[in-house]
Amino acid sequence: MSLAPYLNKKVCVMTADSRILVGELSSYDTQTNLVLLKAVERVIRSQDDDEASSEVPMGGLYIVRGDNVCTVGLVEVELDNSIDWKKVKGEAIGGIKHV
Repeated sequence: MSLAPYLNKKVCVMTADSRILVGELSSYDTQTNLVLLKAVERVIRSQDDDEASSEVPMGGLYIVRGDNVCTVGLVEVELDNSIDWKKVKGEAIGGIKHV
């Protein structure tokens, strides 16, 4: 599937090392290297962690190597904006295993 319909839209990227990145998809290539604008990393803390979850700004332009991309999905902006990400708790998905 092509990422063309996702260009210039807000996307959520999950990486092989369980990071969650959200930003506007500016560009991509055939190796799924991604260029995100206004990217943030969502750091979701576990239920037993007293620290709040957070969104860490990644700077103006952020590049994600294609070999580290697990999934790319469109973000429903209105719903995303209604969520207080500091209150969200969860568990790490875990890494991937290369065979």
